[in-house]
Amino acid sequence: QVQLVESGGGLVQPGESLRLSCEAPRSINNILVMGWYRQAPGKQRELVAIISKWSNTDYGDSVKGRFTISRDNTKNTVYLQMNSLKPEDTAVYYCGVRMQGSDDYNYWGQGTQVTVSL
Repeated sequence: QVQLVESGGGLVQPGESLRLSCEAPRSINNILVMGWYRQAPGKQRELVAIISKWSNTDYGDSVKGRFTISRDNTKNTVYLQMNSLKPEDTAVYYCGVRMQGSDDYNYWGQGTQVTVSL
């Protein structure tokens, strides 16, 4: 069973920053895409940001200009730098990994809670 280890969530005030990390086992090769998705209570899971092995990126409209995704292929780790956080960013953030040759995500993290509140 492949386990993705997420860290970095927490409680912050509006306007502050957080950095999430997600590490996949070093034994996994051929990761094509690493991504972050989030799910708020009563809402569907939505795209936050994804990054390919060549560092091509895509962002959800609500986070463009505020969040930055990056990746260290040597460590099988993806990061999400979140700046200018808003209360509507409050959600459980999930890390996902899609392998080469796969049409969908193969592995998911357990989720990390991000709460933005006064």
